Amino acid sequence: MITLSVVVPVLNGERYIADALSSLCRNARHDFEFIVVNDGSTDATGDIVDDFTRDLPGLTMLRNPAPVGLADARNTGLSAASGRYVTFMDADDWLAPGYLARLVEAIDGLGCDFVRADHVQVEGRKRVVHRAPMARRGVVLDPREAILPAGVRTMVDYPYAWAGIYRRSLRDLLHFPGSLHTAEDRPWIWRLHREAATFAVVSLAGVFYRRLVSGSLTQVGDERQLHFFDAFDLVLKDLEPEFLPKAVRNFCALLAHHLEIADRFTPALRSRFEERGAHMVRALPAELVSESVARMSAERETTLRALVPDLPPSPHVRVRRDREET
Repeated sequence: MITLSVVVPVLNGERYIADALSSLCRNARHDFEFIVVNDGSTDATGDIVDDFTRDLPGLTMLRNPAPVGLADARNTGLSAASGRYVTFMDADDWLAPGYLARLVEAIDGLGCDFVRADHVQVEGRKRVVHRAPMARRGVVLDPREAILPAGVRTMVDYPYAWAGIYRRSLRDLLHFPGSLHTAEDRPWIWRLHREAATFAVVSLAGVFYRRLVSGSLTQVGDERQLHFFDAFDLVLKDLEPEFLPKAVRNFCALLAHHLEIADRFTPALRSRFEERGAHMVRALPAELVSESVARMSAERETTLRALVPDLPPSPHVRVRRDREET
């Protein structure tokens, strides 16, 4: 019987996939399976994965003839998974030895639907531990209660699917919106926290997450970045009124972040992005937007007020500026 399924989507990952798979070799167990979804790669990715077949027991590679995107590649792996639990790994990251066994031990011991963990952010030789935004550790909690309060960073601001382990019996809650080619983790994490029954956070930091990797979706400035708005349409759809202030603040902070790095867009795409951003801001409750903007840094407030000049002023004369969600 398989205890854990690890889903690894990859597209043209020949530069890093060997590092990822080598780290999985240091995590292998007879009851673990590793499902690499080769999402239409045209480089040597497939050959490299094949080379690991002898060294990594439980390794399977699924091949998409043409790329379908990260969301559907993950969904393909989920459909093939047979473990009691499932986790994800990006092909340009790596894991500490024994990390997966500790994740399984955590969720086994706690008996909850899913467990979130910390991670290590990597930029060149720099290593920084990023903690999941929950102070209570190692206790079972209500996922809905971890969405609020609106004015501070919470678990829905920590959307990384690979920073945790999940019961495969959650089924549909684990599937990603395949219509999205970026920001697919935002509606995913909101749905998980709104609909799952129990979760916990543990102090494990065994995922090494490479930032600023050339070719990653966070660095690409093409039309896929417009899916950010589609993602938040899904977040806001049928959202309970109590969570709306948090979703608005979440959206505004991320919109400001995208606008700060909009130089990666062509002029035409930047114009479309700004137009759609302004339209979406105006469609949200004005008082919630104004309150959210007033709590941002002065630079981000200026950015958003430049995007939507008719945004009402904050109802407060002085507002404490909290940590950003990005």
